[in-house]
Amino acid sequence: MYHKEHHEHREHREHREHRELCPPKEKGRFKIEAVVVCRDYSDFLACTLPFNKQLFDRIVVVTSGHDKETQRLCEFNHVQCVKASTLLDKGFYKGEAINAGLAHLSMDGWVVQLDADIFLPPQTRRLLERAQLADYMLYGIDRFIVPSAKAWQDFLHSPKLQHENEAYIHLNNSFPLGTRVMTCEDGYIPIGFFQMWNPKRSGIYNYPVGINTAGRTDMQFAKQWPREARSFIPEIVAYHLESEANVPMGANWDGRKTAPFKVSEGKSLWQTLISLFK
Repeated sequence: MYHKEHHEHREHREHREHRELCPPKEKGRFKIEAVVVCRDYSDFLACTLPFNKQLFDRIVVVTSGHDKETQRLCEFNHVQCVKASTLLDKGFYKGEAINAGLAHLSMDGWVVQLDADIFLPPQTRRLLERAQLADYMLYGIDRFIVPSAKAWQDFLHSPKLQHENEAYIHLNNSFPLGTRVMTCEDGYIPIGFFQMWNPKRSGIYNYPVGINTAGRTDMQFAKQWPREARSFIPEIVAYHLESEANVPMGANWDGRKTAPFKVSEGKSLWQTLISLFK
């Protein structure tokens, strides 16, 4: 048993060393931008934006005129903040808000539509660069469901490895996986917490409009690609932050209703995040 495991680990180590010595061939610079819609989600954005922004060439956050906390977070993190009139107190036209953000991107490479409560793992950009993605496709990823701010804080103090030894992707050692979405007629559909596409290559530059909810718009957007052009990136699993356990899907689609994302006692999430840089 020892010799077998030792041999396997040696092979993985040699494979890793080979990859480090032989990086992938250049096909041109990999460029990726992101748009995030955030209305009344500043408590989540405070935990995701400082990290996610490092993964993109440019990231734009779209919010409402009244959401001063989101605006302040963007200024602190030196991220462009776009105020969208469609994000009203009594209305959540997310498609229009996404388009307001897309208008500030160059869209001459990859674009990701990303939710404010999604934390992407540190190796995301590196893995995307090496994935040899087809630029006419729409891509989605899986997500872990983080049930509370306390669970996330504990994880940050001692994170369980998602990517290990340049060889393993762990799916069962931290949080439960979220549900994928499909229909019998259309098959797998990458939903709106992470949708990645190349506008220039696909010819799709805008999100569907006219729907007064955060739901359904992403499905309509995804169905613009036929099933053979909708795919899945297994190397990356996002962390979907939730403030309450067992929250049904769509609880905040018509506006924020769930509890604040915070820990009631002990070290704050912000203090935890700052400690990671020390």
